[in-house]
Amino acid sequence: MTDMQVKITDTPADISWGEKAVLSFAGNQALIHINENQDRLRVIRRAARQLDSMNIPVVTLVDTWKKNEQWTFAGSYTRAFKPGRVVFCDNSDKAELEKAFSALLFTRKLINDTPEVLSPMALAQRAADWLKSLAPDAVSYQLVTGEALQAQGWTGIYNVGRGSDREPVFLQLDYNPGGLSDTPVSTALVGKGITFDSGGYSMKSSEGMLDMKCDMGGAATVTGALGLAIMQGLNKRVKLFLCCAENLVSGHAYKLGDILTYKNGTTVEIVNTDAEGRLVLADGLIAAVESQAKYIVDAATLTGAATVALGYDYHAVFSLNPSLSQTLLKVAESEQERFWPLPLEPWHQDRCPSSFADTANSRAQKGGGAGGASNAAGFLSRFVTGNEQGWLHLDLAAAYHGSANAEMPAGGTGAGIKTLAAFLRAEG
Repeated sequence: MTDMQVKITDTPADISWGEKAVLSFAGNQALIHINENQDRLRVIRRAARQLDSMNIPVVTLVDTWKKNEQWTFAGSYTRAFKPGRVVFCDNSDKAELEKAFSALLFTRKLINDTPEVLSPMALAQRAADWLKSLAPDAVSYQLVTGEALQAQGWTGIYNVGRGSDREPVFLQLDYNPGGLSDTPVSTALVGKGITFDSGGYSMKSSEGMLDMKCDMGGAATVTGALGLAIMQGLNKRVKLFLCCAENLVSGHAYKLGDILTYKNGTTVEIVNTDAEGRLVLADGLIAAVESQAKYIVDAATLTGAATVALGYDYHAVFSLNPSLSQTLLKVAESEQERFWPLPLEPWHQDRCPSSFADTANSRAQKGGGAGGASNAAGFLSRFVTGNEQGWLHLDLAAAYHGSANAEMPAGGTGAGIKTLAAFLRAEG
């Protein structure tokens, strides 16, 4: 069988398919059974995973699917290794869904690629090339690499990446559809692009390292969101900053006890080389502030603490401006994506104290101690001085699944790109 038609019905499945079955089959048709008391999208995810396990080459969605139901099905059906193809309903939603799905697949492919394939330069260049292909006349960019990072003051990216033979890279990309140099920047996007994280001298276990190809999920997510927004007709100026590096051990790697001095004058003592994401993001946030963007949004697979708090289903949202975080949460709700607020107060800035510098990059405790996700956000708040009220920090707990579950395939999820794309179009 090469083509399976998939329909939604409110009629229960025959008992022969099992009690409370969500799927039944008739010839080349699969029926997804949903009653009015069930969470429709959750049932669709479960059904998609069951169909995915059957290795069907092509599934075609037919009849009365809503747009978001189709999106949900496709996201749960499309596994990383040898995925089947999804054909959307032949209606007015099809073209938009195909564009959005291409952005989702691009995002997932970046996250799922191996660390050997996706070096810091490969990540930065692929992101730039893809966005340039979507808007050739509106996109310009530069890549700052290696020793030039240190010379220009991008100390976080430089020091985290200097232990690798593959140079760290700072992508600075400008999407300016109007083409005028004095057009204000609506939003600056900052993404953590750690293409592999060994933990450095604060080395992870083998188990802890296994999924660390996903530690550039923040860079992939903001890139995918910007690409999707461009395909949807984004007419506002947006700058993208990807902070790309490998965090490895060598004779050239940064060490515990080192002190980094950032462009804004902040000094940081290194007490944990596995708290490297916030170090590279700090450079991106400084650049975002320099761009004078109205809004700054950073995204990162930053802390295990966010995952402990929210599991793998929600992204954590932090802001010093409750109104702004509520705006994002409302956008997420309209896009039916899962985000959840976690605490951030000005005093979280002081939760990583140092006797030798303005701050440490963490606490010398496993996971950064209690409230680790909020403490990391507090650290980052030091680098948005001048635009504290326009800043959102996203800790992407739901960016990657190490193994498949009943609702999602293994690997990168692409969760959040729809919400961020909608935010870019609506705000600024």
